[in-house]
Amino acid sequence: METGNQPQIDYWNGEVGQRWAEHRGALDAAFAPLTQALFAASGLAPGDRVLDIGCGAGETTLLAARQVAPSGRVTGADVSEPLLDAARAREAAEPVGAAIEWLKADVQSHAFEARFDHALSRFGVMFFDDSAAAFANIRANLVEGGRLRFLCWRAMAENPWVALPRAAVMPLLPDSEAPSPDAPGPFRFALRETLRPLLEGAGFRDIVFEPVNRTMRVGRTPEEAAGFVVTRGPIARLLRERDPAVQEAALRTVVDLFAKLSGGGPVELGAACWLVSARA
Repeated sequence: METGNQPQIDYWNGEVGQRWAEHRGALDAAFAPLTQALFAASGLAPGDRVLDIGCGAGETTLLAARQVAPSGRVTGADVSEPLLDAARAREAAEPVGAAIEWLKADVQSHAFEARFDHALSRFGVMFFDDSAAAFANIRANLVEGGRLRFLCWRAMAENPWVALPRAAVMPLLPDSEAPSPDAPGPFRFALRETLRPLLEGAGFRDIVFEPVNRTMRVGRTPEEAAGFVVTRGPIARLLRERDPAVQEAALRTVVDLFAKLSGGGPVELGAACWLVSARA
């Protein structure tokens, strides 16, 4: 596989990718209200050819396949072998009646064998090493008039499911440096003025940003919710090279925070993203 995006490839094939694969059900449940917004606007129809960018453990690929069955086909592309293994296993258990290809590939540079009518992504476009090259490659692999639709997070301040636990653990990380706004990461495209020129430069037109605001069930309990944000969510990036004692302290801190916020029950917090659509 191509290696231009190697740091991200290594990250998603390591411990974090394995954790996402192991906890795929909880992750899909947390993202469900946002996934519903994406597919309500997908425009998919039987017979369509679809590329799912950063397909992860296969939830969105299988949803797309159900919409394009029986004659359509879907390619689920991801750089993570643990997540693709989980996706293949899920398809075997939940056949959908449409052709699915699971492809370990970096969409930033991969030369696909056929072109697509649609490209979609649930939080998979923010991690490319070279976003301009990635969107240009996506555009090149869409038919003329094909549609791109994806979700990306708005600002962290608009996402208390991340902002609150991050603020709680930062006193444990006094030497932590703020990430570069241009670096691959979940909030890379929080600003429309950052993303729009990339899409226009790649040749996309009719670009629309629709704000999506939902309440997200981060976990059924404070412990489950803390496990999500600390070991698999954005905070995991802050902690992955820290001493285990610091990691454990961070987890306890977030459990305590979520217990206070939820009264010990399900943890439900606001989530804000963009639903971006564009035409090739």
